[in-house]
Amino acid sequence: MNEENKNDHSNASEHDLALLQGEWVQVGVEDNGVIDPPDTYGGAGVINLIDGHRFEARSPDGTLMLHGTFTLDATTTPKSITWVDAIGEEAGQPILASYQLDDDRFVFIAADPGMARPTQFRTTQGLTMRSFVRRS
Repeated sequence: MNEENKNDHSNASEHDLALLQGEWVQVGVEDNGVIDPPDTYGGAGVINLIDGHRFEARSPDGTLMLHGTFTLDATTTPKSITWVDAIGEEAGQPILASYQLDDDRFVFIAADPGMARPTQFRTTQGLTMRSFVRRS
């Protein structure tokens, strides 16, 4: 990768990382092709806080449900994000995902550990998609 491409990569990813900072409210989940199934780590109203490369998910009453770290790459098509949960059954395992982000909407689709990174924003077996809006 030449210096110009490195700068483009850094700039695009840094831009998205900056845009992602703050609180997001989950407004939808799709898992294994089922819309709004029972959800251990989410559901409508879950608050997700992004602070640097760290995330946490809290229930509407403030209970911590999940936390960890992530890295993103805004230069891939689709854009890619890799989550690493610090707690739970998938703790320490990279979770490969793709994302879409604009000023007030964030969507990601994640594969179960060991699966390839998703390239389309619809679920099948082993894929989970979550949708968020910026908390006002």
